Amino acid sequence: MRRFLIRFVFLLTALFGLSLAPFVYTHVVLPWTEAIAALGTAAAGLLDPDVMAAGKRIISRETGFSVSIEPGCNGLEPMLLLAAAMLAYPAAWRHRLIGFLSGVGFIQAANLARILTLYYLGQWSPLLFEWAHLYVWPALIVLDAVVVFLVWLRLTPPRHGPHAAG
Repeated sequence: MRRFLIRFVFLLTALFGLSLAPFVYTHVVLPWTEAIAALGTAAAGLLDPDVMAAGKRIISRETGFSVSIEPGCNGLEPMLLLAAAMLAYPAAWRHRLIGFLSGVGFIQAANLARILTLYYLGQWSPLLFEWAHLYVWPALIVLDAVVVFLVWLRLTPPRHGPHAAG
């Protein structure tokens, strides 16, 4: 357990540091964020013909309300948390890859629900929007990553023997 925790903290620190590097931030994080905004706009557009995208913003033409998908709201941090945990755990690479790709799907599905609920809450109640944005959804998104990791742990056989560390 100690080895896992040391590896996890090291990997999480390295991944977060890498995500803040100017090149990665400009060429990976920001395009990812805009893609998430476009996906959110497309999903909202299924029910709301007055929605439009502008970069990383989702805007209601009718009310003028908009949400801006900022780094920190794009689901990247929970994905890095999941990646660090899966990389730190002694499992076969195939299991790690399958688990991570599945986990990204679950995290981004939850993040899309987050974006859509905040978009609509913001139009109905600024107070509820702030509460959900600052307290409810951040906890739920991190909880999603933790649950995905715990389910993955349950389904993944650990590696044993001299190469168990990975």
